[in-house]
Amino acid sequence: MVHLLSEAALQRLRPAQERAFRSPIPTQMISNGEFTPLPQSPQQRRVEARIKELAALYGKKLGMSRRGFLTTASGMAAAFMAMNDVFGPVFNVSKAEAAEPDVAKARAEALASQFIFDIQTHFVHDGFKQEDLLGLAKYAADNWNKELKQKQLTLAYYKFENYVRQIFLNSDTKIALLSGAPFDDPSWWLIPNDQIVDTVEAVNRMAGARRMLGHFVFTPGQPGWMEAVDKALENPRHQAWKGYTIGDPLTNTTRYPWRLDDEKLMYPFYEKVVKSGIRQIALHKGLMPADYETSWAKVWQYNTHWDIAKAAKDWPQINFVFYHGCLQPFQETPDRALAEFEKTGEIKWSSHLARIPEEHGVGNVYAELGTTFANSATANPRFAAALLGTFIKGMGVDHVIWGTDSVWYGSPQWQIEALRRLEIPEDMQKKHGFKPLGEADGFVKSTIFGHNSARLFGMNVRAEADTLSRDRMAQLKRDYAAVEGVRNNATYGFVAAG
Repeated sequence: MVHLLSEAALQRLRPAQERAFRSPIPTQMISNGEFTPLPQSPQQRRVEARIKELAALYGKKLGMSRRGFLTTASGMAAAFMAMNDVFGPVFNVSKAEAAEPDVAKARAEALASQFIFDIQTHFVHDGFKQEDLLGLAKYAADNWNKELKQKQLTLAYYKFENYVRQIFLNSDTKIALLSGAPFDDPSWWLIPNDQIVDTVEAVNRMAGARRMLGHFVFTPGQPGWMEAVDKALENPRHQAWKGYTIGDPLTNTTRYPWRLDDEKLMYPFYEKVVKSGIRQIALHKGLMPADYETSWAKVWQYNTHWDIAKAAKDWPQINFVFYHGCLQPFQETPDRALAEFEKTGEIKWSSHLARIPEEHGVGNVYAELGTTFANSATANPRFAAALLGTFIKGMGVDHVIWGTDSVWYGSPQWQIEALRRLEIPEDMQKKHGFKPLGEADGFVKSTIFGHNSARLFGMNVRAEADTLSRDRMAQLKRDYAAVEGVRNNATYGFVAAG
């Protein structure tokens, strides 16, 4: 996938789809190309070994191979059991789910209708040609394994067909918002704005229901950017806006970084946004290479919380949704970040975001969980619990938004399961004043999974859910389950070399 990592950093990485253990949940940190993945930790190695042990144990009893067992609902349960064995009882899971497929299947079926609105999804357009920077394909062939066949080095992982398969057929996601990313070089755009809206309309027409929404990616400072906005507003076909204050996320020589609170550059745009009625703006914040202070020395601050409060206060009519929850890149292991949180109650940059509503009296700032939750939940689930607790306590559960940054990581089902099963440990609740997350389909998790985004986009959850249960995509999913019905546990992206 597209990355913003240096060549030196790339040499320390490997393609996840070739090197990562195919577990129901990842056993090492996987990068979407926007940050440096840390090496597999000792705890993650123990989790992986324990998953293999449990898969061999339960698989043998069921007459299945280890790999086959791990593609089942019981295999998913066993993976969370392994996480609990290593990190303590953070996930709600029972041995019966792993041992008895009917128990695991019954649980999965009971939750399958849950309303899940994924507000951050991606794929690349069919004409995208930048193979050398997707999946490390060219570098892999040149340096790691010269015997790799060309068919293994494919962009198909990141294109539309696999997107539909992973998002709608291999997960419980009901609605997805298709997003993009801006680049100084137009040939690098993952999917142009016109193709985003064409895709959204085509999928919704096929489904006979509203299954997708789309972003218009705006590029402040680039020549003609406001003219592009004006043209889009002549006949609006998008449902939200997307921007990167860092400018071009691919290169540290980006020419167009900008601030949300730049009154000369941005406020005329906000006026148009308010007038248009399309008032949801998603902003990429956080997630950079671990060495960002040197490799992105002149621009890294544009990716922080420094410009949020004033813009939010000046424009209360606009909802600002901050992708990745503004989390500072992990420079050391999540264990260190967790230890710092336990000592200070702070999660760098994310805690700043969480305090903005109270400190500045605003109610239009939201934290989205894409990538940050995925990697926190697998690297150290106690840290994931701390992150969720921080956002909910500071912003309110009604301002925490579900997103997965898929299809970069394969099917988002493992992320869905991680949130369904995660609980904030009691000692953390008492020490930091956090409330429990509760049941998989309880108020807190259902609110995060879909109700908040539905509210932002003016949807009635009950009516939408009823329609989506009967549309053509739902039937396609039932047909797919009958014919295919097995996850491949593939993940895409970058992992640190072992």
